Amino acid sequence: MALGGIDLNLLVVLQALLEEGNVTRAGVRLGMPQPAVSNALARLRRHYQDELLLRAGNGYDLTPLARSLLPAVQEATRLIGRTFAPGQAVQPPVGDRMFTICLSDYSMTVLGEPLLRRVHEVAPDARIQLRLATRELADADRVSLGHDLLIGPPRLQSAGQPEVIMRDRFVYVADPANPRLRASADGRWRLSAEDLAALPHAAARFPDPGSDHPGMALLRRGITPNVVLTTGGWLPLPFLVAGTDLVAAVPERLARRTGAAAGVTLVEPPFGIIELVEAAWWHPLHATDPALTWLRGIVADVAAALPPVLSLPGQRRSQDAT
Repeated sequence: MALGGIDLNLLVVLQALLEEGNVTRAGVRLGMPQPAVSNALARLRRHYQDELLLRAGNGYDLTPLARSLLPAVQEATRLIGRTFAPGQAVQPPVGDRMFTICLSDYSMTVLGEPLLRRVHEVAPDARIQLRLATRELADADRVSLGHDLLIGPPRLQSAGQPEVIMRDRFVYVADPANPRLRASADGRWRLSAEDLAALPHAAARFPDPGSDHPGMALLRRGITPNVVLTTGGWLPLPFLVAGTDLVAAVPERLARRTGAAAGVTLVEPPFGIIELVEAAWWHPLHATDPALTWLRGIVADVAAALPPVLSLPGQRRSQDAT
């Protein structure tokens, strides 16, 4: 099969070579003799005018071009497979398979329930195991080998191309009785930079020292937040803030999902929008598994269907009014 003078059979070989990083393993995976794979590699090298795989000891290393090609090659083979097998959308290729997904506490809170519900709707025999991860995601290369999918901040990925699936922004949460809480002219509850300098803070701490974006925003304004309480994730923060003078910066979707139960008020930050990004990634060895391709599509669809990040409400609950 050829398109534009290019033999599309080479696409499958290219994907196997890039994912396996080894001519022999690529041949075993494709059921091709090594000389045939070597011949295909030679053709690909001529096409790209790049070595693609470089000898390194007893194995190979991918060239920078080869690493950059991998995500596009994986996406191309996925789309071609979907084009020629449309029935997979009706009959998911999963059976009673158990999927293991490792998530940050943010993704677990906002994505976990709708994801489980969606999988049950379209593949009732499939099973999902959700594992909460905080520090484990810092070693993403190792962890991805033991999980079908990882979902968390893309900064923790040391290699590869994480696929962004959710965007949010940070807001503050405070107890409704916090004496520094005030409504602005537009009816939104706010804390000024001076308020945040005076109040005690609770904060999530992650392995990446650059992960505290709200704290860094305050530092850029000459304010060092007085952090008196730290946690390993954002989920506990609204509940720890309730009934105290503490404030905490958390993603808006998480704050909305937990705010009523915790009894806290969502507060507009004084430094504008600071975005939070969550991404999905997986080990290259998992890239061509049809069931995992289906799962990644379901995750992306569920994430896209989440309620948008809204402007903050301008009124407290009636029982909080003074």
